[in-house]
Amino acid sequence: MMQKCAENDYFCSRKERKGIVKVEKLKMAILTSGIQPVPAVQGGAVESLIDFYLEYNDRHKLYDITVYSVWHPAVERHPAQQSGVNHYRYLKMDTPWARLRKKWYQKTHGWEYYHHFIEFFLHEVMKDLAHQRYDMIVVENRPAFILKLAAATTTPCMLHLHNDFLHVDAPECRDIFNGYQRIIGVSDFITSRVNAIDPEHPKCRTVHNAIDLQLFCQTEAADRHSAGLSADDFVVVFSGRLTEEKGILQLIQAIKQTGDLPQIKLLIIGASTYGVDKHPTPFMQRLMNEAEAIKEQVVFTGFIDYKAVVSYLKMADIAVIPSVWEEPFGLTVVEAMAAGLPLVTTRSGGIPEICEGIARIVDRDDLVGNLSSAILDLYRNPEKRRQMSAASTEHSKLFDKESYARNFFAALH
Repeated sequence: MMQKCAENDYFCSRKERKGIVKVEKLKMAILTSGIQPVPAVQGGAVESLIDFYLEYNDRHKLYDITVYSVWHPAVERHPAQQSGVNHYRYLKMDTPWARLRKKWYQKTHGWEYYHHFIEFFLHEVMKDLAHQRYDMIVVENRPAFILKLAAATTTPCMLHLHNDFLHVDAPECRDIFNGYQRIIGVSDFITSRVNAIDPEHPKCRTVHNAIDLQLFCQTEAADRHSAGLSADDFVVVFSGRLTEEKGILQLIQAIKQTGDLPQIKLLIIGASTYGVDKHPTPFMQRLMNEAEAIKEQVVFTGFIDYKAVVSYLKMADIAVIPSVWEEPFGLTVVEAMAAGLPLVTTRSGGIPEICEGIARIVDRDDLVGNLSSAILDLYRNPEKRRQMSAASTEHSKLFDKESYARNFFAALH
């Protein structure tokens, strides 16, 4: 049960409203990105990772944490609301009154760092922060939030950075860098980009992302026939958003180059957004046009719920993650390894530090040809696939959510 407990559109849990919880611990505020809710009832990589360290805190009772998040109906009955040390303060952004205030905010403010929707979220959160006392504020993946926070509070601020948003070419990078006492990057690639702003005073630490390995251990492979595949097919799987930077177009072209081997099938798991595509994007239409010539070899699943994705991954023979941009981390790489799949991927951003020596990592020069060669090599070498599969499973254990949460809290200090 959630009820309104403060000005504007904040809603909090009943236990917080009645003042039942009185825990004398270090008090920490978590500022989410202002787009998707926490708990991650609508998915989202950043939101799921926040859930991981909140679950850890709930078990170990380390800190008194308050999470500022946008509201969604599904959060009300989520088990996380029963925590005695994690509290959730929600801002309703889609009520008629909130929409009116967002519109007014947009009209009365000039250029700001982020879209007005995100800036309005921060504006409303800061009004509540002014009436609270925290020992630490952690900002999730919105580095420029510090430009306003630093002017409004003396509370130490930390940044948890999931994307390549803070580097020497980012607007106001020096002020942002100086505003945080500690910055946690999700990969050494991100860490090095941040520390390059001031090499004399590096303040960024790396804490690699993680997944729920137990989910992968408990999930069985889906029936291939449910996806239009047969037991004799050699299934190459791609999982992720169907956007240009993920390299899925080049992967389809690589499957075309495998020649007269119709038993090689490409299973494409995902959509262009974090949900069901109501209308194909231009890029999605381009993918379908590219696949038309080999339509008997390509299966588009569309959006699949995350828990079901695991069973789809496990029906494949190999995974290919062909990113063509500097991937900050690459959770799909870890997921493929946890599913026990031999992996082909690219030398992009933080990917190599996750799977160097375990996966077949190809250069992005002549990507189509490199992918095609790697796929054919693994198709023809079942023993190599067996060895890579075992290595993937073992290596994925480095990225469990327990170690991630423990390392995250350690890095804050």
